Amino acid sequence: MKIVFSTDQTYLHGGIEKVLTEKANFLSNQKDYEVYIITTEQKGNKSCYKLNSNVKCLDLQINYNRKLSYYHPKNLIKAFLHFRKQIKIIKEIKPSIIISSNYAPDFYWLPFIFRNVPKWKEYHASRYFEVLNFKKTKSQLFKIKFQFENWIALKYHKIVVLNEDEKKLHEKNNVIVIPNPINSLSFTPKTELNSKRVIAAGRIAPVKGFEKLILAWESVSKIHPDWELHIYGEDYNNTKSSLEKLIQEKKLQDYIMFKGTTQNMTQTMLDYSIFAMSSQTECFPMVLLEALSVGLPIVSFNCETGPRNIFEHQKEGLLVKNQNIEEFSHALGILMSNTELLKEMGENAKKTSFKFDLEIVMKKWVNEIENSIKK
Repeated sequence: MKIVFSTDQTYLHGGIEKVLTEKANFLSNQKDYEVYIITTEQKGNKSCYKLNSNVKCLDLQINYNRKLSYYHPKNLIKAFLHFRKQIKIIKEIKPSIIISSNYAPDFYWLPFIFRNVPKWKEYHASRYFEVLNFKKTKSQLFKIKFQFENWIALKYHKIVVLNEDEKKLHEKNNVIVIPNPINSLSFTPKTELNSKRVIAAGRIAPVKGFEKLILAWESVSKIHPDWELHIYGEDYNNTKSSLEKLIQEKKLQDYIMFKGTTQNMTQTMLDYSIFAMSSQTECFPMVLLEALSVGLPIVSFNCETGPRNIFEHQKEGLLVKNQNIEEFSHALGILMSNTELLKEMGENAKKTSFKFDLEIVMKKWVNEIENSIKK
């Protein structure tokens, strides 16, 4: 059986890249499985996360201009090249199934090529705001695009979403729910929860809401001046500089630090006592699974749609009214002040993480793939 994953790249730090690596490695270890990852812009870089040697990586060298829309003429020209190269390489591989792991122009044509090969589309980002905008917008162009993409999605054999809330946002018969997995849980150590440090992690981008976390820390630092906040992640579109200005404006330079990226997030998390998530929206963030895996209590906005599908309020952490900075500060303070509660939530977090064990999640992947191919 030949499984093809289609994506943009695997060399940047991110949840999609991490999950794709875990899935590809697991499937490549199954008997009679061959796994291919076809990228459009790897640019000669090695994969960020370690891939098995038997996973075959092929780059089409399309190199879309990420500063421009996919609909920009310069990228539309590249899309024609993408189409030709993808057709050629699929003919050579003769895959049993094709899985689109990221959003790219091939979303529009994959269902219509090689009709005898099942095609799946994965959605890693929340569709909440897109659906909300469709209901509210007066733009006919947006409505047409939304409905057209819905029609395209119906042509895929399967749409894979990460939680039940997201499934409701698709309202199609071809939607299945498979959560993200976490690997090596039995061997993952547990944090001691004895440091006075909070960790936040993700793309340094507006959607992650780090400015709200910084504003929340303004209150936290007055009551708990011995605690620090460390933020991990890659800078996107120079978002970090505006956040640094905010930190300076609030005189929080001694309390909040940017720590860049880490090759091993779970190992890094062992040095912290709380994980903080301030995103505007999240679908099924890997960092929350990683936090659970080391027994790290979580404070998160109850944003659409992921966190509440991963952990329970007052069990593994605290879910805060969405985008309420004052409540976020208060929730952090509760855990900082209550060591017993912190330890209890840490124990619960570790136990809950086993629901998302790689073996359990990938068993569903294997069953769904084999059923899809049989049909």
